Amino acid sequence: MSTVMFDISMSLDGFFSATGSTPDEPLGPGGQRLTEWAMGADPGSNRLLAAALPGLGAIICGRRTYDTSLKWWQADGPTGPARVPLFVVTHRDAGEVPADSVYSFVTGGVEAALEQARAVAGDRDVAVMGGADLGRQFLRAGLLDRIGIHLVPVLFGHGRRLFDDIGPDHIRLEVESVVDTPPATHLIYRVVK
Repeated sequence: MSTVMFDISMSLDGFFSATGSTPDEPLGPGGQRLTEWAMGADPGSNRLLAAALPGLGAIICGRRTYDTSLKWWQADGPTGPARVPLFVVTHRDAGEVPADSVYSFVTGGVEAALEQARAVAGDRDVAVMGGADLGRQFLRAGLLDRIGIHLVPVLFGHGRRLFDDIGPDHIRLEVESVVDTPPATHLIYRVVK
């Protein structure tokens, strides 16, 4: 069975976006700093991305991530030419979707999105990406096997926190791997069930 991993970048002080997000700056002014590790020329970060892609069978994101990222992703989605299927968890109509795109819209919640993503992924992994709200829903429902945090050396001071409101119970994690690169420290945790 596939592994389900919530994967996201975070500032050292725990924010996944800076204050003041807009459609043109979805991560807030200066928030794009969180994704520079994935867009840059750092060999260590590039190796991590290249190693993850072949094992990735499907991606799940929230509607806000889809809406704010579509102009960059276009029809191919966040994986570009690899065209990994992406399931968008939403409560409203899909609206206009690019022709021949990788997107499917799921209105039945995180469990339904995971069921559809696993059916497409087969034995490959499913990544939950984008906003923290969706990741927290998966975490509270006990649907995650791993959490990947790309810890970026920046302090925002304010913004939207990653792990607020995860529920009343402690969630135990075990360190699976740590890869330190200049633009980010890449942490993978296994969720202890």
